Parts: sequence; C-alpha cells; structure tokens
Amino acid sequence: KEVLFRTGSTSQDSVLRSLLRRYRPLSESVLDAVCEHCPSPAIAAKELRTHALALREPPTTLPEFEKVQTAVAECNPEGLAVAHVCKFLSTDRANIRDVNLPSSDDKHVIVGLARVLSGTFRTGQEYYWMGPKHQCGTMQEKKAIRLYLLMGSSFVLVDEVPAGHICAVYGLEELQLKTVTLCDSPDGMPLKGLDRGLRPLVKVNVEPVSASDMDALERGLVKLSLADGAVEVTATAKGERILACLGEIHLEQSILDLEKVYCGKEMELRISDPIVEFGETTTWFEGETADYTDFYEDRSHPVARQATIPPYCEEEGIGNAYRGRTRTVLSGRTAAIGLRVVPLSESIYACLQEKTVIEGSEDELIETGRALGCPDLTPESVLNALLDTICAIDESGNAIVEAKGITSGSCVRGVEGDEIYTAKASGDEDDEEETSLSPGRAEYEHVRNKVGKSGLLGDEQASSTATEADKSALQLWKTKMRGSAVAGFQLALRSGPLCEEPVRGIVVVLESVEVVISSNDSGSGGMVVAALKCGIRCALLTRPARLMEGHLKLTLHSSLAGLGPLYAVLSKRRGKVLEDTMVEGTDLLMITATLPQAESFRLAPELLQKSSGEVTVPELEFLKWSRLDTDPFWIPTSLEEREDFGEILINGDVSTGLDNTALKYIRQVRERKGLLVDSSRTVIAAEKQRTLKR
Repeated sequence: KEVLFRTGSTSQDSVLRSLLRRYRPLSESVLDAVCEHCPSPAIAAKELRTHALALREPPTTLPEFEKVQTAVAECNPEGLAVAHVCKFLSTDRANIRDVNLPSSDDKHVIVGLARVLSGTFRTGQEYYWMGPKHQCGTMQEKKAIRLYLLMGSSFVLVDEVPAGHICAVYGLEELQLKTVTLCDSPDGMPLKGLDRGLRPLVKVNVEPVSASDMDALERGLVKLSLADGAVEVTATAKGERILACLGEIHLEQSILDLEKVYCGKEMELRISDPIVEFGETTTWFEGETADYTDFYEDRSHPVARQATIPPYCEEEGIGNAYRGRTRTVLSGRTAAIGLRVVPLSESIYACLQEKTVIEGSEDELIETGRALGCPDLTPESVLNALLDTICAIDESGNAIVEAKGITSGSCVRGVEGDEIYTAKASGDEDDEEETSLSPGRAEYEHVRNKVGKSGLLGDEQASSTATEADKSALQLWKTKMRGSAVAGFQLALRSGPLCEEPVRGIVVVLESVEVVISSNDSGSGGMVVAALKCGIRCALLTRPARLMEGHLKLTLHSSLAGLGPLYAVLSKRRGKVLEDTMVEGTDLLMITATLPQAESFRLAPELLQKSSGEVTVPELEFLKWSRLDTDPFWIPTSLEEREDFGEILINGDVSTGLDNTALKYIRQVRERKGLLVDSSRTVIAAEKQRTLKR
C-alpha cells in the first residue's frame, strides 16, 4: 500500500512500470544493450558488414585504391580519410553552435549525416567528393567542410572526427546529390550503396501562382530533395516540375515544408491532380496464333477502329499499316523497312532474360512461335529462335528481333533506280496503270512473297537469285542501317500513339529491307530512326489497343464489423483481396489486396469514413504492371450488342457512348499533356451543321 501510495499507481502493472521508469529508464537500457552486445565499428566493417561498408570497384587499376579499400575494411583511424554522407537533413540555423558559420538570409541550413569509415576528418580541410555515378578517371574537385557533433537537436562544432563515428557535415549543399563519399585521395571510389526498395507512388506538378516566384521555387525543390531522401524532383521538357512522394500524407507534408521552409519565403503554389503513369501495349488478334500464312494472306478484315478516327488516323504512314504490319519508307524514298509488332508476355520476357524456359511459360512460347511462323513448336526451339534473332531488349518488357530472312539476305533487295516503289493509295486513278515494270515493283513483290512464306526463321541460306545489288543492299543494312533501327525502336517505345505513354510488352520483328543502290546516300541514321519510330507507332495503331496500369499492394487491419464497407470500397475501385487472416490474440483481420494505382487516391479517408474507424490506414507499395483488358475503342456492332448497350450514334466527339474505363484514362492523360482529345473535336462536317434557333 505504501508503494502504491508513493508512486500514485493503481495496479501492480503500473507499479512495475513506475519502478522501471525510476531505476531503469528505457533510454539507458537500450544504450547499455548496444554497448554490450553490438560489435564495434572496426569489427563491423571488417567481419560483419563487409558488403554494406565496401567501396565500389573501379574498372581500371588506381594507384592508391587498394590502400583506401584496406583502410575502410579495417576502420583504421590512422589511414586515408574516407567518409560517406548517407542523407541530408534540414535544421534551424539557431541550432548550430558555430560562430564562424557563413551568414545567410536563409533561416534553415542543409547539413549531411556522415559516417567516418577510416582516417580522421578535420574541420576546414578540403576533401575530394564523389557522387553515386562517379566515373573512374574523371577530374576531381575539392570542397571545404565543417564538422559538427549531434547533441539532440543541437549541432556542436568539433575540430576532428575519427573513424567509426557519426557526425554532421556542412558545405555540401551545392552538390545537389542524395549521397556523397568524401576522401582525401583522388583515387577513392564511392560506397556501393543500398537499394532501399522504395518507389514514389504519388506525383504532382508544382508551379507558383506568381511567375516571379519560379526561381525561389526551384531552389526550394532542390533543398527539399536533399533534405528528404524519399522525395524525387524532376523537370520535364515542357517545363513541368514533378514532385514525387511515397504517399498522400508524405506529399502533403512535403508541400507544407516547401511553402514554409525551403523556398525562403511564403508563396502560394498551384498543385495539379495526381499524375498516374500508364503504359501502352497490344494483344493478339482472333486467329493470329492459329496459322502464320493464313493470317498473313487474310485481307478481309477491316482496319482497327482507332486507325479510322481522329486524332489517331492522322498519324503519318497509317495508310501503309494493316493488322500489326507496316512498310515504313525513309525520307527521300531511298529505302523501305517492313516490320511487324506482336505482344510479348511477361513470362516470355523473363525467359529471354534468364535464357532458359521458365516453368509456366510453355503454352505462351508455343502460342508466340505459332504466330511468328516457327517450324518447330517446342518451347525450347521457340525460345532459341528468339534468342538467335534478338537485337535488343529493354527494361520495360520490349524486344526487337531481326528475322532470318534479313540476316541471310533472302528478304533484302537492292533497287537499281532513283527511288523505291511506293504503293498507291486505294482508289487512286493512277492505280490501274501500275504494272510490274514500275521501278522497284519487282523487288517489292519479291520480299512481300518471301515474308508471307517464311516466318521468323525464314530462309537461313542466302537466296540463289541474289544479285550484286542485293548483296550491296545487305551490306548497307548491316553496316549503316541496323544500329539506327535499334535506336529508332528505343525512341518509338518511349511514347506510344494512344496517349504518349511508354510502350510495354511488345516485340518488333524486322521482316524485310529494300534499299536504293544507285543513290549516293541510302539514308542517314536519323532517317532510319525516324522511319522506325513512325512505323512502330502505325503498326501499334492497327492492332487491338490496350493500356497497362500499375497495381499496388495494400495491407491493412480490420475488425469483423468493418469487412462489409471495406469490401464495398475495394470493389468500387476495382480492387481484389488476395488474403485475409486472423491476427492471433485479437479480433482483427489482416487483409492483403491489390488495387490499381489510378484508383488509390483518397482511399484512406473513404475507408475511415465508410467503416466508422473500424479499418486502419492502408499501407501501399508498388506491386506490378498489369494489362487492362478493356478495348478503349469498342462499340456495339452486332444485333445482340445493340440490344444490350443501345444504338450508338457516332457524334462529333466520336465517343463510344459507354462507360469505358480505358478510354477515360486515355482522354485524361491526353488532356493533361495538352494533346488533342477526340471528344473535344466537335466539328466533323461543318456543312451539315444547322442553327437550332431557326
């Protein structure tokens, strides 16, 4: 009773907590445990954390690099001085106890948090600095630094800091780098660094209301990106300042800090709606994976609807494309390249990277091999055919392959004339006068027939009818045009034809080449790049259009009473529950679900409101890219579809008249980027308009 009275406690648990708080505080206990059980900096660097505290290996031998590397591994205070600044932080100038700190009108100071890996660092001395992308052999610069000891919220100036200690570094703000490695030798290399695994989920465009504040905003964004390692700031070619954060709460706090702290003065900012990244891709035609020759010769199907409506039908060269194939002509008609675009699944892309057949990808490999005309339809043979013909592969799931017909020369023809043959548009009056005697017509028909009979592997042996002109054309392709074709492939996939978003999950097949031999210039590299870009965009427009959207992994806890509102909210946002398990010892359920990134904004407030607080705030992280299986340009055509969805009249906005999620996303992205939106074109035939007042 006396203990309860003296401590003011009401139970035995509270008495125990009071005694521990009085005689064994948590801070002292943790500090004692660290000192007794954790290894010293020297032991950690030499035995336990050799990978994390190791320098990046230089590509060439440097004179003193081995000495620097040995000093870091041993954490030697007498060796060469090396320190790594892992992050930057902002603090009030009043918290820094340094009378010689350079004066400035800014109330806040950016300092770096550094660990001394070896040697001894001294205040006022100059050291070489190396960023994360430092190249071996480049000219190094020195920066003078000031060192501070971290004492709570205060920074106390110190003369020197030996190896194994953590300190604050001032004088590196102008470098504008997230991490920096300091060394007193020019032969040092930066720390390997660690991948935090964090990816910004929310992006907005930030601009000041007053144009005169733009310079202050740019300086503030630089300071914000330095002080917060999870913030990414980028500038686009259109002048946009994109601020990327981990979540909505992180974004709100970053904008608040930007307005109140880092800009140096209070200003009013204009924040855009969250920017969502999409991807453009395609899927298979009906019957495309059945037989290669039948699909090539079948010309009875109409072109895709998006290739007939503005603004997509205004793409240059769209008239030469049909069902994923096109013949793109270089400027000046000095050469023509035939290509085809087909889908590339994630499993096949993984097989190309691993160079082996992955379990579960066998059916998709056989399907792709049948569409590409491979004679042997075993998964191993199809994968080997793709690996033998591949020219380049990128990080977005795309690849470009060169058919064996081009490699052997059977689908390469040289034209002896001033320009290659270009097919007339349908309905042209001069089309009837076309004969096989037209310049380049014979070569055009030859490669067209060859492509129709041979698939990806084609004729591996050179054609017996190849002339000297054909051999010269093949030599021109290999020496001057092939590298530019790969560059054109990379440029075309940066922005697709639907809404200028990156293209994902396709493979471009180069099928035929026609080159003018008599011309002095068969086409510069820039012409080939432009032609490939135009051809790939047109081929994509004549295939079934699909969007790729990012999916987030959602983790939260909910009581049994909150399950109903939770499932209703997720269903409305196209979410899918993956797992729900009971947490032991509680009445809560841990729920794991997936959610499209475009539907994730303002999720937490809606969940809390609909469930009356029975659901916790969800944790979101990026999971994968997934295809949105909705045709954005679909309209009802059959009698049954018209009965179900109604009669669709194509008006001035050429809309489907349906609640099409994919089309809604395309229009939002095009409107945000300032592109022409199909629904904004209200005038198609001006002579058919009438005044309603009459």
